[in-house]
Amino acid sequence: MASQSGVIFRVSTFGESHGASVGCVVDGCPAGILIDIGLIQDALARRRPGQSAFTTSRSEADTVQILSGVQEGASLGTPIALIVKNSDPKPHDYSELSQVFRPGHADYTYHAKFGVRAMSGGGRASARETIARVAAGSIAQQMLAQILPEPVEVIAWVQRMAHLACPDESAPQSISEVDAHPLRAPHAPTAALMEELLTEAMAQGDTVGGLIRCQARGVPTGWGEPVFDKLEADLAKAMLSLPASRSFEIGSGLACTFLKGSQNNDAFSIEPDTQRVVTQTNRCGGVLGGISNGMPIDFSVGFKPVSSIRIEQNTVSISGQNETLKMSKGRHDPCVLPRAVPMVEAMTWLVLADHALRAQLNRRQQFSQLTKNDESMRQDIGP
Repeated sequence: MASQSGVIFRVSTFGESHGASVGCVVDGCPAGILIDIGLIQDALARRRPGQSAFTTSRSEADTVQILSGVQEGASLGTPIALIVKNSDPKPHDYSELSQVFRPGHADYTYHAKFGVRAMSGGGRASARETIARVAAGSIAQQMLAQILPEPVEVIAWVQRMAHLACPDESAPQSISEVDAHPLRAPHAPTAALMEELLTEAMAQGDTVGGLIRCQARGVPTGWGEPVFDKLEADLAKAMLSLPASRSFEIGSGLACTFLKGSQNNDAFSIEPDTQRVVTQTNRCGGVLGGISNGMPIDFSVGFKPVSSIRIEQNTVSISGQNETLKMSKGRHDPCVLPRAVPMVEAMTWLVLADHALRAQLNRRQQFSQLTKNDESMRQDIGP
């Protein structure tokens, strides 16, 4: 099973939802990076369960331990192993589901592919696996803060829940602004309506989906590779690897298919203060030809309604019989969006970290080639 991502900054995750622990191994982090475990813990606190009445009641402290790769607070350049123990697993809550496939879940496809599946909470398909991603994302964020001359900022928020959308002009300026409301929607009137919608869905035993928007601000020009490893392609793969994600749009996204080229192109200009090239609009979402252009990277990720509902559904059993299923146990989020915000941010940090190191490698290779060319010219010219 493929559980790895990245080319230079590589992350492997392990563990099941109701197993002993979950964790990751981060490989490719340069030596000498100061790793603050408190910052990793802060990141995990933003995605942990039980934060409000609108999240699962599962009680987990999500305390992280660093097992390797860090000495006296600094990275060694060797693999960094992180682990979080599951303190509140309840596998018995899923005993009634062991012989049936839950609609909307990965039960059937895992069983069809492997001939066996984790019976409790979806195993690797559970959102609990994302603990490892968020922890690794914090390391990526800390690394970038130390190797870049200018800061990069990544902020995600709940843009839409079902049909209720925050105004575009309500884009937050800080994470604290996002976290001010338990639903992580930065527009107070819309957030209040979302609360009403979600409360009603919970009373009915149902769930809702929606859209998370994310901006990466301060990304330098030149990150990303042509053709297959385009920056937006790697971001899309990262986001669509998250549990319950169903769509990815960058910049104007699908809306640009209704426009003419004259309406969609972003005109270039020179910024007076910095004399750098900028675009007057950002319909491209900060990426051209797969390479960052220095403007904010702006994209959205769509998440389906949580598949665990308390309404009777038709399904089939492992033995091939038609069945009905009404889930009476288990602890589930009525909407994944609030806790998915730090997950989206973490995956963004991982992609940016990988491409930052790739950009550094490209520059070193170019410098090496120029040096070789210069030496060759001197030999040709002679003394």
